[in-house]
Amino acid sequence: MQVPVMAELFAAGEQPEILFWVGCAGSFDQRAQKITRAFASILNRLQISYAVLGKEEMCTGDPVRRAGNEFMFQMMAYQNIQLLNNYAIKKIVTTCPHCFNTFKNEYPQLGGQYEVIHHATFLQQLIDEGKIKLAGAGSFKGKKITYHDSCYLGRANNIYEAPRKVLESLDAELVEMKRCRVNGFCCGAGGSQMFKEEEKGDTRINLERSNEAMATGAAIIAAACPFCNTMLTDGVKAKEREGEVKVLDIAELIAAGMAGS
Repeated sequence: MQVPVMAELFAAGEQPEILFWVGCAGSFDQRAQKITRAFASILNRLQISYAVLGKEEMCTGDPVRRAGNEFMFQMMAYQNIQLLNNYAIKKIVTTCPHCFNTFKNEYPQLGGQYEVIHHATFLQQLIDEGKIKLAGAGSFKGKKITYHDSCYLGRANNIYEAPRKVLESLDAELVEMKRCRVNGFCCGAGGSQMFKEEEKGDTRINLERSNEAMATGAAIIAAACPFCNTMLTDGVKAKEREGEVKVLDIAELIAAGMAGS
């Protein structure tokens, strides 16, 4: 894939409209890399002016702050802010709600002021503007899809409609879980839990949430967060239902449903 890198554009005297912040999961996790590819392919096909930081991109510091290491978070944040400001970045789009929340709500206190958009909102804008054209009777027509609200997208930033509008554009049947929107239930990865063993309890959170999603009868569980995607995929595998239930990011669904794809 041809993905523009910020340093190369900057050296050529060019400034992209948006910086696509890939994030750690989207860079290193094999499953999440597919989400990155899907979103980049959408940007490429629509000829949107964008770039990634590539090897210069560091973690935003979200997991270390959630785990209680404030000193390390601030060190990482200052380093990122310096780099972003040197490149005169104004607008950041990311496929990770954790990165989105950190940039939007936590970096301004440290001097990082940017327009930050999550890819759910960004895709909705492109659909509303008529830039994304979806094939009429796409492969998702009539299929049942349930959407899992990411904590950082939903309760933390009140973004509920954008991902659902994106899914509705696929002409699929959107079915809701009992716990959704403001009453949504965590996938089990938040608060740095993704990187540690869980505390003792009766049920693993991701299994409970995956069971709720599968109980809707949906063939596709849609997510808008790489962490949620991993946790829900593990839950589906635990029930040995990966043959009939797929966990997909909204970017993957849109990339597959675009006209001419």
